[in-house]
Amino acid sequence: MYGVIERRRQYLHLMRQVTLEQGYFTVTNIQEAAEVPRSTAQDWVNRLVSEGCVVVKERKQGRIPARYAAVSAVPSSACRRIFTTVDGEWVEIYHECMSGACAAFCGYHHRMAGGALNHVQRDGTLLRECAKLCRGEISIGAYPSPAVGVTGVRREGEMVVQEIRCIGGPAYSLTDMMSGAKGVARVKVRKKGGVVEGEVYTRALTHVIIGIDDTDSPEGGATFALALALLQHIAGMEGLIPIGHHVAMLYPALPGKTAGNSCSFIDVAAEPGVIDQIKDRVYKFVSDEALSHEWGVAIRTGFRIPPELREYGRLVRSGVVSREIADHVARNNNVTLHGGRGVIGALAAVSLWGLDNAVLLNVDAGIPGTGTERITPLNPSEHPCQPVVSRKP
Repeated sequence: MYGVIERRRQYLHLMRQVTLEQGYFTVTNIQEAAEVPRSTAQDWVNRLVSEGCVVVKERKQGRIPARYAAVSAVPSSACRRIFTTVDGEWVEIYHECMSGACAAFCGYHHRMAGGALNHVQRDGTLLRECAKLCRGEISIGAYPSPAVGVTGVRREGEMVVQEIRCIGGPAYSLTDMMSGAKGVARVKVRKKGGVVEGEVYTRALTHVIIGIDDTDSPEGGATFALALALLQHIAGMEGLIPIGHHVAMLYPALPGKTAGNSCSFIDVAAEPGVIDQIKDRVYKFVSDEALSHEWGVAIRTGFRIPPELREYGRLVRSGVVSREIADHVARNNNVTLHGGRGVIGALAAVSLWGLDNAVLLNVDAGIPGTGTERITPLNPSEHPCQPVVSRKP
């Protein structure tokens, strides 16, 4: 393996060198410079084209050979997606990186800086941050100070604007990479001494939470699998950005449960004009794919979970709840229910949105906002997305 990696490095170096000298290279250039058979040179060119390290400038025309050019090995953007959802004066900021290490770095420094952010949470390569539409002064600098932070979040028409201050590597990301992320409309940058300040513009999207339950049967199937398939099914819709999939445990002693009694929820960011289309697709997909006739779906827009809805989640995790109670809570909290008995668990799934996996998967864990939590309780009037984080390292 080491020999292959070393040869790759040598060929790529050679291709870059020829590209710098004459603006392009041909397979013959590489064959002669490396003193290898033409087939070997062609194989390496094809391989590096497929990896994105080499681009085709001109295709072969008759006796005129194809021309290629080497590009930088540095990715054009380490930021895959940056998008935002809005619920009143609160904003959820999503930043998906190519690397979990990059997401961890930004999450650590954003949390330390504080500023406009109230909550920072990382799930693999996805960084989720909650902020109020406001500004907050921060201090940026070399270690031990934070290297990057969000100083403000504001709304401009249909856009959300993040105001970012940074130095070093994060400054390079802001100036050279963020504009290439899916979901970013534009980036404005200015330098003030050794500090870079920028504004990142993203669409103000609507957060849609979709709860699902009771789709399996004793003969087979699994609600988590159907929910994941549903997320993949709607992910390609125009005006929609998929966010994630979670599993939550409900009352383990429920009579008639097929296994451990878990439900699932998925969430997406969507343009307001496609929400009805999303609902139609969800209902059709679940009705077609569910193995149980009692399947249920619950759909709610917005990410702020009202106290009554959160309390419903606690009730469903601690005992048997009737369909009548589910209907009543859904009406009071703008949740659309569709289907049979499964709507009871589907509504519970929606009610548990935003909680940590350690709470979702443990029915004995307290739920913030219901008086049963074992961690600092959430004040819904101050923060809708779990406990407020410390702003000190």
